[in-house]
Parts: sequence; structure tokens; C-alpha cells
Amino acid sequence: MIAADANKCRSTPGDKWSHDIDPMGARRAVQDYLANLDDPAWGRATDVVPKFVAPSDPAAQWTGALRNAAFFAYADNYLIDIKFGIIMDVEASRAIRQSEVGASQTMIERTEKTFGIKPDWLVADTAYGAAQILHFLVDVKGIAPHIPVIDKSQRDDGTFSRDDFIHDEARDQYVCRSGKILPRTRTTRR
Repeated sequence: MIAADANKCRSTPGDKWSHDIDPMGARRAVQDYLANLDDPAWGRATDVVPKFVAPSDPAAQWTGALRNAAFFAYADNYLIDIKFGIIMDVEASRAIRQSEVGASQTMIERTEKTFGIKPDWLVADTAYGAAQILHFLVDVKGIAPHIPVIDKSQRDDGTFSRDDFIHDEARDQYVCRSGKILPRTRTTRR
């Protein structure tokens, strides 16, 4: 994590923030800054509305990832050849998992394009165990992932686990132990 130079006291709640800034009415430094921001920097790497946005640095992510007082930050991501201990690429991103996953894809593709080097396998922590990056590694790039998969099937927060639902094949619905039907929000294909 890299702390951003942004003040929480001057931040705006994420649901009240609008990135529609008129660059023509801004100072030159702000115009240059806005011209270089890409969509993920504006928060489009995820549909999650941030808790706070810093108008002085809207690309910074409000995070409590260090299990301490929350702050605005960026993440620095490294692609390392662990056999030789060489940093192959570095990519800064917003300090949110979805952005870090995108950064890993960028680094793999950039290293392959720049140096002609593509890893045979990749080691990463659980944050990279999402379907999006696993699909990219296995199906798109042919890279063997050595990554713990994010599994939220067993719950310990008082909500039902996946095993607490029974599939009623006749109605094609899931029913919980109390007999209530689980509403479908999207289609899952296996």
C-alpha cells in the first residue's frame, strides 16, 4: 500500500461524488492530471461505490486493508521471476482487489510484449483467486495458476452457507433450511 496525499476530512461520500469536472475551467495541472486518468482510475475497475472520494486525488482508494485506521491509498503490484529474484514489471493500481487483478493482467501482457517472456506458472495470494484472473491465466494465456481460490461457500457470519440450500430440480430453484426460496439474481452455468 502506498498512502495517497489526500485528506479524509476534505473527502466526499462516494455516492455523492461526480467525476464530471469541466477540464476547461480547471487549472493546467488539473487538466493534465485529468487527461492522463484512464477509466479504472475513476473507479470503473469495479461497480462498487467507494465509501469516500478525495476530490484532490479521485483515483486514490479509501481502504482499511492494513486492519488499522483507514486511509486513501494506491497499491503497487509486482510481477517477479522468483527463480532469479528479478522484478519483471511494476504496475500501480487503486487499492481494491478488482484493480489489482487488472494490474496483474497488464503486467503479464506487457512483459510478454516487451521481453517475449511469458510465465509457465504464476504464484499469487488469495486476492488473485477470483474467476476473472483464473480464466485469463488458464484459458487465455495457458499459465498454470498456483493461487488459492476465493471460496465463500462456508459462512461464519450468521448467514447461510452454500450447503444450507437444496436445489429443487422440479422448480429449478434453491430452497433454504427454513423452506424459503432463494431469489435468483443471475444465471450460473456449470
